[in-house]
Amino acid sequence: MALQLDARPPVTPATGTPRPAGSGWWSRIDAKYSPYLYIAPFFVVFAVFGAWPLAYTFWVSLHDWDLLGTDPTFIGAENYTRLLADVDFWHSVVNTLGIFLISTVPQLLLALWLANLLNRHLRLRTGWRMAVLIPNVTSTAAVAIVFGVLFGREFGMVNWLLDLVGIDGIEWKSNRFASWVAISAMVDWRWTGYNALIFLAAMQAIPRDMYEAAAIDGANRARQFWSITVPLLKPTIIFCVIISTIGGLQLFTEPRLFHSGTNAIRGGPLRESQTLTMYMFENAFAPYYNFGYGSAVAWLLFALIAIVAAINVLIIRRLGAGARPDTGKRKGGTR
Repeated sequence: MALQLDARPPVTPATGTPRPAGSGWWSRIDAKYSPYLYIAPFFVVFAVFGAWPLAYTFWVSLHDWDLLGTDPTFIGAENYTRLLADVDFWHSVVNTLGIFLISTVPQLLLALWLANLLNRHLRLRTGWRMAVLIPNVTSTAAVAIVFGVLFGREFGMVNWLLDLVGIDGIEWKSNRFASWVAISAMVDWRWTGYNALIFLAAMQAIPRDMYEAAAIDGANRARQFWSITVPLLKPTIIFCVIISTIGGLQLFTEPRLFHSGTNAIRGGPLRESQTLTMYMFENAFAPYYNFGYGSAVAWLLFALIAIVAAINVLIIRRLGAGARPDTGKRKGGTR
């Protein structure tokens, strides 16, 4: 009689180890409160280096306060009242919004187009993707100096090229709109590749079968881009718009270095390209050293950024409300 062996592994009997008393209570406490403990360091750092300076700046804006803080005098909203009646303040607001519009809109459109090109099957794709980020890792001061020379009145390369086609040279640094264009070109050259890589990362998360199904239906690349890519990129576009709004309205280094000499912080002799941050610096530090007035400028800049960012998000959501990716559903069935 053949002996049949059971191939199943032996069952280990229960050890009978007693469960620690209170372990269920401790597990519930750990699951409920430990996530707050893990994220607490961020909020502590934000409170120390973000919320507290913001609140303190508002407190300073309510005082007649010099740079050293000696004998500050509480004056309430007087700094804000003076500021809203200040012609130079509104001049800097117009400059800031003008440069922001001229630089941000072409920048994001060009970045979206560039990301769409880099998302295709190209030779040396990694090299091209790294190349678009080179302007962003270049020193801002070096970029501003180079562009300041390119847009020079007498020996600038841009005016030399315009002269070749019969156009008179432009006063890039003393003409208000021309200075906006020159500074916007500098900003776009520096940040377009950065936004393009963000768009590219989001594009690569879109399922390829959606494009294949659209191609079978006869949609060309332009149709696929507007019907599939753009609608699915709406959250990423909103993110880039908000980041570009914050950076564009806080523009300082490029217009500051575009001009040289004693009028640098004024954005030219007639404040042709003085932004809000430059106006804030001029009042809070040299030559006026009025820290309370400069703090009021900082708070109104904060309010302007919040308002413009909210308007941009509402516009994008309104434009994208009717744009939905074509998932293939049709009347009478599906593909």
